[in-house]
Amino acid sequence: MAAAKRAFDLAGASLALLLLALPMAAIALWIRADSPGPALYRQERVGRGGRIFRIRKFRTMAADADRRGPPLTIGADPRITRAGAWLRRTRLDELPQLIDVLEGRMSLVGPRPEVPEYVAHYPPALRERVLSVRPGITSPAALAYIDEAALLARAADPEREYVEVILPRKLQLAADYAEHAGLWSDLCVLGRTLRVLAARRA
Repeated sequence: MAAAKRAFDLAGASLALLLLALPMAAIALWIRADSPGPALYRQERVGRGGRIFRIRKFRTMAADADRRGPPLTIGADPRITRAGAWLRRTRLDELPQLIDVLEGRMSLVGPRPEVPEYVAHYPPALRERVLSVRPGITSPAALAYIDEAALLARAADPEREYVEVILPRKLQLAADYAEHAGLWSDLCVLGRTLRVLAARRA
């Protein structure tokens, strides 16, 4: 199973990068023209086995966003750029993670990688299960909470809401995925992801 999943990831990520090379270059130029700073954003995340890696994303916030607020994005965060708002809504900011998939740090489908400070809140049993697989670009939990920023915006204490309510639910979905994942289930998640994103771009 692991070898087949890795082969599927390599083939899928390679094909996607080949097909999307020009659109990704155009997005990078748009980001640079829209606000000062680099096109790509790198952030420490926790990967398989608890190893730290630096995830790639198209930059959707002001270049100094990390110094101006928490890692959570809440509603219409003022740090988000004009280009970034559209990229976040369509999830195209995640496309550079196809490179992370090729490098073996991520998978096309798997639990979304968290920042270390939130991984510290994982219960030991769930931590072991969730971190037993490569993190992914999309997952059942990511689809279930695709409007997470809007949910947090309605909370009286967004940080507490995330740690005490949303994170445990996402963790349970991630653990369920890790236990039952297969190529067919990955294909189903990818299909659902494409349908959801197509609807959001409509």
